[in-house]
Amino acid sequence: MERRDPGAQASPTLVDEAINQVRAGDCEAFATIIRAFERQIYTYCYYILKSREEAEDAVQDIFVKVYRELERYRKLESFSAWLYKVAYHHCLDQIRKRKRRSRLLSLYKEQHPKAYYEPSEEGPVQLLMDSLSAEESNLLILKVVEQYSFEEIGQIMDCNPAALRKKFERLRKKLVRQKMNEGGGSHGEVARSN
Repeated sequence: MERRDPGAQASPTLVDEAINQVRAGDCEAFATIIRAFERQIYTYCYYILKSREEAEDAVQDIFVKVYRELERYRKLESFSAWLYKVAYHHCLDQIRKRKRRSRLLSLYKEQHPKAYYEPSEEGPVQLLMDSLSAEESNLLILKVVEQYSFEEIGQIMDCNPAALRKKFERLRKKLVRQKMNEGGGSHGEVARSN
């Protein structure tokens, strides 16, 4: 099943050719894959990790992992879905590591009380994404931005597509309520499930 890849700069055929070339030993062909998906994966990681620096690091780590594990990719799913699956699991690992670091930092702050100032950008998208869990952010990005079907998202997140559809509907209602509480606009402004 072929689908649109918003922002992709290479056709699925070109990506498939690059995969075959890399598997045949042409390391430089992997640049085609990176160019085709780098921006999308960065955006995805940024909204999950909520940090530019972490997203940049994650993109590099993800492409290194994909390069090393390219032999494990099977055409049972689209390459982009497989790539997002790798990114999803990598981001979850990063969030777990961040939580461990955060606990250590809070212990340190308790022992060394001092005023800590952490500047942040508070744009409307960032405020919206900050209010969501990692799973909610992931679901929203994959469905609305990347336009994956619930079946493809299920493959990426290792979840039942019907359960994801229900979660997405609850998320949509949550966002509508949040927008209404902020004095926002109408229902039509928030993503709808298809």
